[in-house]
Amino acid sequence: MRKPGVDFHKNGTNEIVLWAPYAVKVETIIDGAERLELEKSEEGYWKLTTDQIKEGSRYQFCLNGSDPLPDPASRFQPEGVHGSSQAIDLKNYQWSDEQWKNPPLEEYILYELHTGTFTQEGTFLSIEQKLDYLKDLGVNAIEIMPVAQFPGSRNWGYDGVAPYAVQNSYGGPRGLQHLVNACHHKGIAVVLDVVYNHLGPEGAYHYLFGPYFNDKYRIPWGGAINFDDAWSDGVRDYFIENALMWFREFHIDALRLDAVHAIKDFSPVHILKEIKLRVNDLMKETGRTHYLMVELDLNDTRYIDQLEKGGYGMDAQWVDEFHHSLRVTAGGSRYGYFSDFEGIHHLAKAYQDVFVYDGQFSQHRKKRFGVKVEGENGGRFIVFSQNHDQVGNRMLGERTSVLKSFEMQKVLAGSVLFSPYIPMLFMGEEWSEPHPFLYFVSHTDPQLAEAVRKGRKAEFTAFHAEGEAPDPMDQDAFLQSKLQWDLLEEEPHRTMFRFYQTLIAVRKQQPALSHLNRSQLDVEVMDEQNVLFLRRWHHERQVFCYFNFSGAQQTVKIPNQSDKWHLLINSAAPEWNGHSAVPTSVSHNENIDLQPESFILYSNNHV
Repeated sequence: MRKPGVDFHKNGTNEIVLWAPYAVKVETIIDGAERLELEKSEEGYWKLTTDQIKEGSRYQFCLNGSDPLPDPASRFQPEGVHGSSQAIDLKNYQWSDEQWKNPPLEEYILYELHTGTFTQEGTFLSIEQKLDYLKDLGVNAIEIMPVAQFPGSRNWGYDGVAPYAVQNSYGGPRGLQHLVNACHHKGIAVVLDVVYNHLGPEGAYHYLFGPYFNDKYRIPWGGAINFDDAWSDGVRDYFIENALMWFREFHIDALRLDAVHAIKDFSPVHILKEIKLRVNDLMKETGRTHYLMVELDLNDTRYIDQLEKGGYGMDAQWVDEFHHSLRVTAGGSRYGYFSDFEGIHHLAKAYQDVFVYDGQFSQHRKKRFGVKVEGENGGRFIVFSQNHDQVGNRMLGERTSVLKSFEMQKVLAGSVLFSPYIPMLFMGEEWSEPHPFLYFVSHTDPQLAEAVRKGRKAEFTAFHAEGEAPDPMDQDAFLQSKLQWDLLEEEPHRTMFRFYQTLIAVRKQQPALSHLNRSQLDVEVMDEQNVLFLRRWHHERQVFCYFNFSGAQQTVKIPNQSDKWHLLINSAAPEWNGHSAVPTSVSHNENIDLQPESFILYSNNHV
C-alpha cells in the first residue's frame, strides 16, 4: 500500500506520490517555478524522489498539460481548497505525550464540539484554553467535528474536500497536533470525526485525477465513493492511509466515521473491515490503542461484530434510537423519523435492548427493520439527548435549552448519564446554552450556495416546519451558533453546570453506573404516570432511579432489593433550583412523592 502525497525522508530527499490512473503525463510545479515530471508506476501511481521540495514548499500538479491542481492528499491548504498545497513534514512534531494511555471505551465521557463555534476565536488554540474547564466538568474525551479542509472558513465540516489537510482557519496541522498533545497532558482523549462516504461539492478535484466516484450507487450527496469498482484499489488505499495518518501522525485516539450506511462496498473485504485490520497492525507496531466508532442508520450488528465472527470490527456506534425515544418521551413531536417512536415504552426498550427496532415493522421505513443486539457490552454504544445533527438539522437550530423546561433538561441529562452506554454531551448543553446551532456554509460558487438554500428548505418540508429557514450562507448563522461562555457566571446556567458536574462524578463513583453490563439492569414503565424505573447493579452495589417525564407529581414505591437506600441526587432539590426535598434515607416498600419533570437516584451504599 502506498502513502499518497509528499513524504519526507531523513536523508533530505522526499517522495511525491500521486494516484492518477488515466494520466499520460504528470508534472509538479514547486513554488510556482520549478517544474518536475513524475514517473509512472504500477496500478495508476506516479512517483518522484527529489530534494527540490522542502518543508513549507508550495506545490501543484499538472495532468497532461492541464491547469495546475492542488494535491488530493495535501497535508495543508493555506490558501483554501482551490489554492496551492503546502508540503509539511508531520513526522517532525515534538510530541511529549509518551505517558498517555487511551482509556477503555466504557470509561469515556464524550463531549462533541465544533471548532469554529466552541469559542469566539474558533481555533484549536482556543480549545486548548478550555481544557481545564472540560476537566473540571468531568469530561475525559472530546469528539471534534470534521476538520478536513472545506471551502471558506464557515462549515460544519461535512463538506470537506481535502481529507488529509487540516482546516487552515482552525490552525492547520500543527495546531491540531499541538491540541492533541495538550489534551493528552490533561488526561483527555481526542476523537476526530471523519467523512469517508462522500466529498463536498466545492473544490473536490478528485474526479480529474481518477475514478474516485462510482455512479453504480447513489447516495444523498451524489455518486458514492468508489470502493468496489474498477480502479477501486487506489481509492481504498487513499482512505485507509488517511485513517492511519490521523492515528500515526496526529496521535488521535479514535475516529468517528460519519454515516457509514452511505458507504457502498460489495468487495470480499469491506473497506471498514480493511481499515480495522490495518489499524490493528498499527497498534501492534506502536503499542498505542485506537478506536473506530461509526454513525450507522441500519441497526445492523455486522458493523460492530468482531472480525472473527465475520463482522467489520468497529469498536462502537452511535444509537440514534435512544435519542428519538427519549425525545418523544419528553414530549417531543412525532414528525419525520420521530413518527416511529412511541415514547416511554420505546425508551425502556432502548435501555434494555439498545435498538428499539430489532426486527419489527417500521411504519416510517415501510419495512421490518433491524436485528437484535446479543452479548454486547454497553461500552459498544454511544447515546445522547442532543448532538450536532439533532440540533442543527432543526430549521432554527434550537437546542434543548429553548425547547424544554429547566427541569426537563435535568431529566434528559440523567437519562443519558445513568444509561448503561457511553454518554455524549453536545457542547454547551451542560450550562443550558440558549444560542442555536444552525447549519452554515461559506461556498464561493453562487449557484451552489443557492442549491444549498433550496435543499435545506426541501428537508424541512418532511418535518412540517413553518416559516423561513435561515440562510446558511449568511455569516450571522455562524456567529449566532457560537457558545456564550459568559453565561457560566449567571443563573440558571451556573447551576446547570454544577448539576452536570455532579451527575458525571456520580456516574464515575458508582460501580453500578460506571460498569456497562447490560445484563445487570431492570427497567419498568409506569405507563399512565409517564414514569420510568431503572435499576442497575454491579456485584452487591446497586442504584435505582425514577424518572418522571410527566408534568404532574407522581407517587412511587421504593424497591425491595435492599433494606435501606441512600439518596444520591434529587433533581428537584433547592440546590438545583428546584423546590422539593426527599428523604436522604428510605426503606423498601415506602412511598415517595416524585415532583413533575424530575428524577431521584438512590444507592444501597452510603458512598
